[in-house]
Amino acid sequence: MKITGIEGLSDAQIHAEVQQGAKFVIYQYCISIVILTFKRPSDIHFIRPGQSAVTPGLGFTLMSALLGWWGIPWGPIYTVQSIWMNSTGGRDVTSQIVPSAARSQAQ
Repeated sequence: MKITGIEGLSDAQIHAEVQQGAKFVIYQYCISIVILTFKRPSDIHFIRPGQSAVTPGLGFTLMSALLGWWGIPWGPIYTVQSIWMNSTGGRDVTSQIVPSAARSQAQ
């Protein structure tokens, strides 16, 4: 998965930001096509300390609200789940990203 928001930062800078409260977040979106409904995760987003975790997920929330609810029965269910997850700041995956970055740096 691609990580957005870390362009130009070294590993040491990323770790320093995480120590100050930065986090890695995944948002969710839902798209329905008649009877087929797809619920997918976004790329990983790097949220700096003091930055809102809700704002980067607004596009995914809007996409789900417009395109997700069409499929029956899962469209409305996945749409509500996606909107809820994104409006609460997405899913924090920092604990999975930071240790793997440390392992890849050691190799």
